[in-house]
Amino acid sequence: MLTRKERFKRNWNKYGLVYVFLTPILIHFAIFQLFPILFSFVLTFTNWPVIGEPQYIGMKNWLALFKDPLAWKAIWNTIVFSFYYIVPTMALGLILALLINMGKKGSGFFKGLFFLPVVTSFVVISGIWSWLFKGTEDGFMNMFLNLLGIQPQLFLSDSNQALIVLAGLSIFKVCGSTMIYYYAGLQSVPHELYEAAKIDGSSSWNTFWRITFPLLLPIHFYVAIITTIGSFQIFDSAFLLTSGGPSQSTTTIVYYLYQEGFTSLRLGYASVLAYVLFIIIFCISLVQRKYMGKEVSYK
Repeated sequence: MLTRKERFKRNWNKYGLVYVFLTPILIHFAIFQLFPILFSFVLTFTNWPVIGEPQYIGMKNWLALFKDPLAWKAIWNTIVFSFYYIVPTMALGLILALLINMGKKGSGFFKGLFFLPVVTSFVVISGIWSWLFKGTEDGFMNMFLNLLGIQPQLFLSDSNQALIVLAGLSIFKVCGSTMIYYYAGLQSVPHELYEAAKIDGSSSWNTFWRITFPLLLPIHFYVAIITTIGSFQIFDSAFLLTSGGPSQSTTTIVYYLYQEGFTSLRLGYASVLAYVLFIIIFCISLVQRKYMGKEVSYK
C-alpha cells in the first residue's frame, strides 16, 4: 500500500509536465471566469453603487425582480426575439450549406461571400441596416415598398416591427457561421448512402429528408444550442439601433442588465438579472439536449 507521499510522487512523475502546462490556463480561468461568477453571486445579496462598500440587503434584489414589470417585459422580448431568430438562422444556414455543397463552379466564392458578414464589424452592419430600414420615404426598403404600391413603414420606430428588424440583422450577421457548421456536417455524410439512394430511385427531396437531415442531428443540436444562447444574449443591435425602444419593445434582458448595472449603477440587481439569464439558458439547453442530443450512426 503506497503512502500519500509516494502516490503524489508517482502521479507527479507521470503527469507533472501536464500540470505545468495547465497551470497558466487554470489561473486564467480562476481569475477571469470563476471569480467573476462567484463575486456576481455575492453581489446579488448586496446594494453596491460602485462607489463605497457593498451593503448586505439579503434577498431584496431577488424579491425586487418579481415586482419589476420592465424585467419581465425584457424577458418576454428576449423570448419573442428567439422565436424570430433561432429557426430562420438554422434553416438559412442549412440552405446555404446545401447550395455550396453541390460543388458547382464558383461555390468557393459564394462560401466566402456568405461568410463575410460574420467577420464584418457589428457596428458597420448596424449602420447599413439602419439605412436600409430607415423609417422615412427615402429609406431603401421604403423606396422598394413604394415600387410595389405599399405604404412606407416605420420599421425601427414601430414597436410591432422593431424586434423583427433586429432579428433580421442578427440572422444576416450569423447565418454564415451556421452555414459552415452545416457544411462540415454535410461533408461527413458517407457518399455511399447517396449512391445507394440513387440506385433505389429515391428523389432528391426524399434523400434529403431520409438521409441528409437525420444524419445532421448532431449539427442541429450544436447549432440550436449556440443560436439559443446567442438569441438570449442579444445586445449589440438593441444598443446601436433602438436603445431599447420604441416603448421598450426591444429592451432585451441583456440590454436591461446593462442599463441597471452601468447606467443606474445597481450592480446587485444587475447580477440577479445575469443569474436569471443563466438559469433560462441552462434550462432550455437541458431540454434541447434531451430531445436533440442523440447519437447518430452513419452505417
